[in-house]
Amino acid sequence: MATPSGLIRALHRGTLGQNMVVDRIFSGIQPTGTPHLGNYLGAIQNWVNLQEKCSSVLYSIMDMHSLTMPKEPAVLRQNILDTTAAMLACGIDPKKCFLFRQSLVPEHAELAWILGCLTNVPRLLRLPQWKMKRASQNSEGTVGLLTYPVLQAADILLYKSTRVPVGEDQVLHLELAQDIAQHFNKKYGEFFPVPKAILSTTKKIKSLRDPSVKMSKSDPQKLATVNIADSPDEIVLKFRKAVTDFTSEVTYDPIARPGVSNLVSIHAAVTGLSIKEVLHQATDLDTAHYKMVVAESVIQKFAPIRNEIKKLQEDKSHLVKVLEDGAEKAKELAAPIYQEIRRLVGFQ
Repeated sequence: MATPSGLIRALHRGTLGQNMVVDRIFSGIQPTGTPHLGNYLGAIQNWVNLQEKCSSVLYSIMDMHSLTMPKEPAVLRQNILDTTAAMLACGIDPKKCFLFRQSLVPEHAELAWILGCLTNVPRLLRLPQWKMKRASQNSEGTVGLLTYPVLQAADILLYKSTRVPVGEDQVLHLELAQDIAQHFNKKYGEFFPVPKAILSTTKKIKSLRDPSVKMSKSDPQKLATVNIADSPDEIVLKFRKAVTDFTSEVTYDPIARPGVSNLVSIHAAVTGLSIKEVLHQATDLDTAHYKMVVAESVIQKFAPIRNEIKKLQEDKSHLVKVLEDGAEKAKELAAPIYQEIRRLVGFQ
């Protein structure tokens, strides 16, 4: 039986009863184009599962955050559409969640200003991402780069989100959001729930060329990152060139053997097997042959997704409509919350 649209809206707004606290999940992804293997295994796969378990789920294409790294406007526009196509192809269902573009809901930026006025600059300067990204840009850093964790807090708190799926590298940013929520509540009265982390159970996927760092779209080494839309030949080449070591046996020891262990983690994640089960399957294989086993598992996992991405990319108007429809629903949810924030701080 289909759920009535009014009930869905009530679940999202949390208006089914005055004493009922709605479990609400919020997360987002920067529009870098088609996501890579690490994005899928570490985040998107989990998001698909969460939309089946929670009645109020919001996923945002974080186009405002993407401006912290310089991009040409035409590239950003295409990246937004490609990321949306990939999200849909991976199983994100706009009927089960709100999928929207961040900048279409202006309350995100407005709340970020209010929260920024409650946040100390030294706290932002201590965050590792500020130091790393400033170094990668080889510059003094911009105000946007320094304060984007405050915008992240606004993204979460605008909807009174209770849970946030995050990777290990974003835990400190969520802790900042928690502290900002508590600071706001202390100053203006209990208003925001303090959001809790949902940590991924998937091991962090590392670069195929340098297993000491995580897999990244910005990696200058093209063979380091597997994109979910890569062709089978591209996937085979990248795994064949993956850095391992001089021991031929397949074992799992992330400290002593990070390269091989990364392959094992990938194999387990794409097949749904445990590390122990994967190692048992690889008992008689050397690392060269094992690389091809992992490559084939990845190819099989992403073949239907890759085909669906191509189909969706051909219908730009559909992708735009999905984001616009999602933004309208997000605005409907955010509006009364933000109006109350305006009242609390004295704007009205």
